[in-house]
Amino acid sequence: MRPFVFVNIAMSADGKISTKERRQVKISGTEDFSRVDRIKAASDAIMVGIGTVLADNPSLTVKSPDLRAERRAGGKDEHPIRVVVDSAARTPLDADILHKGTGKRIIAVSRKAPRERVEALREHATVVVTGEDSVDLQALLEELYRQGVRRLMVEGGGTLIWGLFEQGLVDELQTFIGNIVIGGKDAPTPADGEGFLREADFARLRLIEAVQLDDGLLIRWSVENR
Repeated sequence: MRPFVFVNIAMSADGKISTKERRQVKISGTEDFSRVDRIKAASDAIMVGIGTVLADNPSLTVKSPDLRAERRAGGKDEHPIRVVVDSAARTPLDADILHKGTGKRIIAVSRKAPRERVEALREHATVVVTGEDSVDLQALLEELYRQGVRRLMVEGGGTLIWGLFEQGLVDELQTFIGNIVIGGKDAPTPADGEGFLREADFARLRLIEAVQLDDGLLIRWSVENR
């Protein structure tokens, strides 16, 4: 068993999530920020890859006091469990994700991760070890399910999202398309990695809804061929 997994991403009109230097760019506006806070508060856990942590230093906390109060009233921590997929245990010990806001943190590492780094991270988070050279995503999701995670939000980056799609582990994709063009053949996209080689392997989506937000468009798809 694994959680329901949905990917939430903001991208430019030309399909980029940041610049070629992987510098964070403001793509969405206030309406979409509020939407993201709501779906974050409704999730049991939020997961990102180590690249996102190193590039953006996110806290992945719920920003709205009202939404945090709702979580407390429901017997939950103010913030969902925050999960980092970090095969080599590179998460900085002063990263915001380890220190901002209350609640549980999980760092998923592979067996190749340096022992001293793993032990240092254990001072701040629960460390899950799975996979030899890289984190076994299927095994990680199964472990999250055992820990009570039923709804998992994935916020990036492109390598992690690609890995989840490649293994058929995504149930829904939510994409906010902003009104900017970033450009650059080396700028990251929502799903990087190696990419599918055969058309038969492509992830197929079914449209759920398309809604105008701010000056952009929110599109939700369910993933058909899981």
